[in-house]
Amino acid sequence: MATTMRRQHASATVHPTAVVERGARLGDGVVIGPHCHVGPHVTLGDRTHLVSHVVVLGRTTLGTDNRVWPFATLGSNPQDLKYKGEKSELIVGDRNEIRESVTLHLGTENGGGVTRIGSDNLLMVGAHVAHDCVVGSHVLLANNVGLSGHVHVHDHANIAGAVGVHHFVSFGSYCYVGGMSRVVHDVPPYMKVEGNPSRVRALNDILLQRAGVPGESIDRLKDAHRRLFRGHSRPQNESTQDGQEAPATLAAKLDSIQNDHARDPYVQNLAQFIRNTLKSPMGRYLETLRKDNRRANPTK
Repeated sequence: MATTMRRQHASATVHPTAVVERGARLGDGVVIGPHCHVGPHVTLGDRTHLVSHVVVLGRTTLGTDNRVWPFATLGSNPQDLKYKGEKSELIVGDRNEIRESVTLHLGTENGGGVTRIGSDNLLMVGAHVAHDCVVGSHVLLANNVGLSGHVHVHDHANIAGAVGVHHFVSFGSYCYVGGMSRVVHDVPPYMKVEGNPSRVRALNDILLQRAGVPGESIDRLKDAHRRLFRGHSRPQNESTQDGQEAPATLAAKLDSIQNDHARDPYVQNLAQFIRNTLKSPMGRYLETLRKDNRRANPTK
């Protein structure tokens, strides 16, 4: 009996030990393996496969061709004291590989009510995506990466194992973060970052070459890296007591770089990302957009 499957919900295939609650919507070719639990407000897109022992709860939508491995939990309540049971969602795109023990939480009212994952991502064993995060496409989160709430990860970012991320941090496109780093400030696009606290170490030129970025743009990004980060590895709007560059000086360098490479979209994207970071005294642009009173006691 344990090795057989029964068919229900159109052409979906559900193992007899799985629980699919009334109201769940299963697309064509969905496979739900042994001991899975699918809640009543869940939508699973065509050909999505829950391998075994997977829990999908809440108002969770998965697109097509996703594969979710054992002991992953998707759509559970946020670990946020401000969450009071309001309706919120988890939306996952297509062709994602969600490995063992990954946790993806619902959004909260304060963050717009949605946690969103794009397509073609690899979320490795034990990765955690907290409430109101936005993860783009072609992203790699390695083993035990922990994203706190309201984090944004742009397309093609690569975050190595056991990286801990402060809430409201942004990761730019094509960045790389070394394993076991502590990330408390925005990570600029195209850069390699590592350390505790993390700092820009180099341009991520190998990944840019693999992505087909023109060699001329890579050379311009190398020039921007040299001018922005040589001796000052964390662009952020804070005092200079820790040896960081003054915001006014950094802004002047950004003006010069943008003027010198005015027609290069990669350099312009890098400069605008850093300008956004400079708007925050804590080096986290998204924190300037938060709606709540950060000093209010969330338990009251």
